[in-house]
Amino acid sequence: MARLSSIESAKRIRRVVKSKSAKRAELKAIIMDKTVSPDKRFEAQLKLAAMPRTSSATRIRNRCMITGRARGVYRKFNISRIMLREMVADGLIPGVRKASW
Repeated sequence: MARLSSIESAKRIRRVVKSKSAKRAELKAIIMDKTVSPDKRFEAQLKLAAMPRTSSATRIRNRCMITGRARGVYRKFNISRIMLREMVADGLIPGVRKASW
């Protein structure tokens, strides 16, 4: 199981990204708009750079919802490969079963 601090940190980063996403999108739209004056675009760049780093969506790390494991996480289920295998073997995930041929 992952450290509790890393799980809580990931939750905090998700909250910050969610709260700041609208402002970041607004600033990025201004920066990418070629019809806006260069001064306004540069000002928008400075504002974007002044925002917290954790407000960027690339800072989000996928983690297993059960164990907090950061590697080998299936996006469709939001759980790690290890937990997925255990849950499928126990029949806890509907529509999925262990392959055998």
